[in-house]
Amino acid sequence: MKLVIVRHGDPDYEHDTLTEQGWKEAKLVAQRISQLDVKDFYVSPLGRAQDTASCTLSMVHRTAKTCEWLREFSPRIMRPDVADQKMICWDWLPQDWTKEDSFFQVDSWADMPVMKEGHVKEEYEWVCNSLDALLEEHGYKREGRYYRVLKPNNDTLVFFCHFGLECVLLSHLTNISPMLLWHGFSAAPTSVTTVSTEERREGIAAFRVNSFGDISHLYAAGEEPSFSARFCECYKNADERHD
Repeated sequence: MKLVIVRHGDPDYEHDTLTEQGWKEAKLVAQRISQLDVKDFYVSPLGRAQDTASCTLSMVHRTAKTCEWLREFSPRIMRPDVADQKMICWDWLPQDWTKEDSFFQVDSWADMPVMKEGHVKEEYEWVCNSLDALLEEHGYKREGRYYRVLKPNNDTLVFFCHFGLECVLLSHLTNISPMLLWHGFSAAPTSVTTVSTEERREGIAAFRVNSFGDISHLYAAGEEPSFSARFCECYKNADERHD
């Protein structure tokens, strides 16, 4: 089975939709996804993901199931460098989160006091349990750190969602702390990540990431990826995004 995770197009966060560039990106990724033999489509309830999915769904004359757990992963915490307001739990400065070895461990990152105060673990487990319930419907049941194959298949499932949420899904599927994914990887708008099962012994499957954040559909059309996925490459680059 293949899971194809598509990040939404360049966002207009204020209105929870897409920018003009985002709509262009959504149409380009639609051309790519429309070539796949897709069993089912799933989409976040948020507007920017719904709008991105609409281009593909219209092209292939299909519908998608809206899943609340595919919304952006956004529990709020008191980040160490910000004293006056709660911040999204996964957007930290590197000099802060890397001090704590527990953040590097899949079994302990969410038990750090700052995460516990923000009820991050509860949200993480809700997303992971929801994903596992869906995968079991499609024939793969979670057992510890791998999946028991109930109904082996070569189906393709497509998910339209968000970067933070995508990292949670990959964290669970690969047994890696999401802090490493949130801070060590960047998925540009409409990037495509593909994850496949490997059944090296009959009845036991693990998920492997075949490609992460692929934007070849943009380059093929001569489109530069949106910068909204990244921060400034050098601090003095005034025209790039700072926080």
